[in-house]
Amino acid sequence: MDSMEINKGMAAVLVAGIVFFLTGWIGVTLVDEKRLEKPAIAIQGAPAADASSGAPKPVELPPIAPLLAKADVAAGESTAKKLCTSCHTFTEGGKAGVGPNLYGVVGGPHAHMEGFNYTAGMKAKTGPWTFDELNEWLHKPSAYVPGTRMAFAGISNDQQRADVIDYLHSLSHTPVPLPAP
Repeated sequence: MDSMEINKGMAAVLVAGIVFFLTGWIGVTLVDEKRLEKPAIAIQGAPAADASSGAPKPVELPPIAPLLAKADVAAGESTAKKLCTSCHTFTEGGKAGVGPNLYGVVGGPHAHMEGFNYTAGMKAKTGPWTFDELNEWLHKPSAYVPGTRMAFAGISNDQQRADVIDYLHSLSHTPVPLPAP
């Protein structure tokens, strides 16, 4: 290979670089980018933003008691097996996976499993897991405990959430009584 071939190769690389640079510069010059004052498309069902802070308004969940009255434990078990078993176990005395074992969680303390590495936000929650708190948690864990490591988006369907809560409620030798509808 002679020096003329090397020169041709170097020239080709330089010309390509110059062409890419000029194309980018022309594109930036010709396209004038403007930010929209309001969204071009309104998405139905999206939470409205609070005018003062810009943060989304919290979603009002329906009361859990009437939903629990018609909840189906078998459907809740099926949903939990589909959505939760990749991280949680449900057997008495079961070991933790990525998440803690959920046997006896209803009525138990928030950080109920000894030796599990809960986040500071979860450790700060006091008192037992109530039906209403489980409803909020399963709806959107990141809203209930900011900074949680649980990467689960939540269960948006109210009755499915109630079914799962009723299934979790059944995982105890002495389940706490269901709330009156």
